[in-house]
Amino acid sequence: MQTLKIDLVSDIACPWCAIGYARLEQALATLPELNVDLQWHAFELNPDKNAPQEPILPALSRKYGRSEDEMRAAQSNMMHIATELGINFSKLQQRFTCNTFDAHRLVKWAATQQKATAMKLALFNAYFGEAKDVSDATILAECAVQAGLNSVDAARILQTDEYSDTVKSDIAKYQQAGVSSVPAFIINNKYLISGAQEPAQLAASLRQIANEMA
Repeated sequence: MQTLKIDLVSDIACPWCAIGYARLEQALATLPELNVDLQWHAFELNPDKNAPQEPILPALSRKYGRSEDEMRAAQSNMMHIATELGINFSKLQQRFTCNTFDAHRLVKWAATQQKATAMKLALFNAYFGEAKDVSDATILAECAVQAGLNSVDAARILQTDEYSDTVKSDIAKYQQAGVSSVPAFIINNKYLISGAQEPAQLAASLRQIANEMA
């Protein structure tokens, strides 16, 4: 069985990243001949830890120079896509902007316990499904429990700078590599697939890469 290494660069605050991972799962389900080594990497859409939190629709409206109605329509479209994929996006439009640096630290910790994906999915659900503040230590500890991790250990990590350097170097590495939008899938350190592509298209790309690497 051939193994593909997939480095997935994403942010917890990115709805398309949650959609992209769900579509990756669907694509891989059609490729039983492939074994995948998936590693999550950090990206920050809101890197300013001191920025005040604000409702997502006006924040997106200002960021993209489009009306709130246009942003609401775009978010509604993502909610429809998420529903079809079985992802909880029920409070996508009720969330507030937030910094995800500490959430990324917990994903790095979870990776040492082979639970990075579970942690990432718990964070996606908390932010998009429940509109929770995923920069808040209490919420983050709750997500750790949902991922099968110890809340006391999570709280202890959040009170320190543990994994901060790992996250910073991760962010810097992929910025320097030219990743400016997420999700970004880097396959075998060589091929870049950008965006949350449809499962069939993603599967075709992965199959072609696997054939070229064989």
